[in-house]
Amino acid sequence: MMPGLGEKYALEIETTSKPNADYMTDEYFELDLPVAPAVMVGEEIVVEGSDVDQHTLETEICKQLGLPEPEKKGLIDKLLKR
Repeated sequence: MMPGLGEKYALEIETTSKPNADYMTDEYFELDLPVAPAVMVGEEIVVEGSDVDQHTLETEICKQLGLPEPEKKGLIDKLLKR
């Protein structure tokens, strides 16, 4: 999902992956970063401690870029690739 959105909106995507124990240290909490797994767009935390659906993530990207909110597609649209 992330690479596709990065291409669609010409974004730089940074992924950070560490062992779970690294996210539970005092040093990590002092950084004031969200609890993993998390997704941030700019300085905004979109979700922390769970996964995020593509529409929610794309909506936040559009807000950050000052673009109109993307249309939410239903199951039929997804199946027909509309």
